Order: sequence, then C-alpha cells, then structure tokens
Amino acid sequence: MTNLAFEEARAGGVVDTMIGFPAPREETIHHYDFIRKQAMDAETQDMEFPAQYMFKGVPKFEEVDDPVEMLVGLMDQFGISKALTGMPVDGGASQRALEKYPDRFYSQCQVDPNQGMESVRNLDRAVREHGAVAAHCWGTGLIPQVPVNDKKMYPIYAKCVELDIPIFVYAGVPGPRIRFEPQYVGHLDEVCWFFPDLKIVTRHGGQPWTELLVKLLLKWPNLYYSTSAFAPRHYDKRIIEYANTRGADKVIYAGYFPMGLSLDRIFGELPDVPFRDHVWPKFLRENAERVLKI
Repeated sequence: MTNLAFEEARAGGVVDTMIGFPAPREETIHHYDFIRKQAMDAETQDMEFPAQYMFKGVPKFEEVDDPVEMLVGLMDQFGISKALTGMPVDGGASQRALEKYPDRFYSQCQVDPNQGMESVRNLDRAVREHGAVAAHCWGTGLIPQVPVNDKKMYPIYAKCVELDIPIFVYAGVPGPRIRFEPQYVGHLDEVCWFFPDLKIVTRHGGQPWTELLVKLLLKWPNLYYSTSAFAPRHYDKRIIEYANTRGADKVIYAGYFPMGLSLDRIFGELPDVPFRDHVWPKFLRENAERVLKI
C-alpha cells in the first residue's frame, strides 16, 4: 500500500543529516583503524566495519570511479535534495561536492576536544571561512574518550553557541566494542541545563535509554534526535510515538549510507514507519532545515 503522506513529503526533497561518499573496500577498511586502536577483542581487528555484526547487507564497492557523481546520482534517485557532509580537505570528495553542488551539500566540522583551544579555533575557522553549518563530535571514538558532559567539551559548546550552530553528538551504547560510558544518555541533562542556547542533535538512537532520552527531549527545547544507524523498520517505537504526539519538531531524518545501510533498504522501509501525516515533511526535511539554517 502506498504511503501518500511519505511520497508527498519526499517529493519536496529530503535532507539527509548523515550520509557519506561511496569508496572502494580497501579505503573503507582503513577508515576504521581509529576504532581498532581502542578495541581490545581480536574479532574487531578482523572486521571490515567494526559494527558489522549488527547489520545485514552493508554496502560494499569494489570500484568507484567518481564518489561525488555516484552519490549525487543516488540522491537524485531517492529524492535527497540536500546532505550534510564533512569539511573540504585536500581536494577530497567533500571538497569537490561542496564546490560543484553548493546548493546540495553542507559541511560539518569534526571537533576533537582533546586538542583544547586549537579545536575551538578550528571550529571557528570552519564556520567563518568555509561555511560549516554544524559541529560534530564522536567523543567515544577519540583517544582518550570524551564523555558528552566532559569539561573538555564546554569550550566547544560555548563556541557553538557563539557561532549559532548545532552540534551532533552520540547517545546510547555504540556498535563497536568500545566503552559506552561517554554516550550515556543521562549526561545530556547537564549539558542542556548549562547551555540552554545550544542546539544539540543526538545520533545513533540512545538505546537502551530511549525512554530517558524521550523524557529529556520533552524537558529540553534545545535537544533534538536523529535516526542515524537505524534501519527504518527498527526505529524505536517510543521515538515514533513521541514524534506523533509532542515531538514532531524534534525528530530528524538521518540515513547511514554507505557506512551500514543502503539507500535501497532505507527508502524501501521508510513508507512503513507509522508516522502521522503531518510528521513526514518535518521529519524528512523541515526540522533539519530549521536546525541547520539551510
């Protein structure tokens, strides 16, 4: 059965707040070396994708002639009008995409609070000189790890408030076999309290503390949720209920291509998500455009 509300919302354009460029397998394997440095188990060292035990049908590419054009073609196929990507660096795919398709790609600045004020200065340059629209920090993947409420994060948060940009952080038990404590959902309460002007968007679900995360989403107007790393059929029912009731303006679409999910799977399953009709345009596009100011 066709989901008319979904199709109408998609026709207006989808904003994907977590998408990457396809790359050959030999490149993607080394992309995750920073996770292998943290992991203590032998199996992780042999995995191509350190959370692959959680996913079926992880996209793999033997050859990629032009990652930018390949991704743009897929975006056109599935109705993705805008996407959040990395910073322009050394002529890489992100830089070429931002230069060739400035109306479709927007950059986010990866921050490492372990670098102290240098990270703050990098973020400032990224926004003022390169037009970054958001900050991004996966503190759990850093060495040493940095919890969401760690004092090292506070200068980053303050700079985000000053620059009036959101920051994407991670919540819930991570898939790779590294410590989850930095992503404990309860840490967000302190940050939202101390930085009421900071827009915070969580990634990767918040499980097994989704009920707590929904309570915090209700409590704090500056906290948002994105659906990265979850196939639509596995969206948490408490998040769906929240979006359908009081949280229509707080839940943001994020895919997970090509890290763990194919766009075929995502958009094949999305129409079956039981969002109410008024939620779809907000979820697929409007909330992201408002928070990112694009």
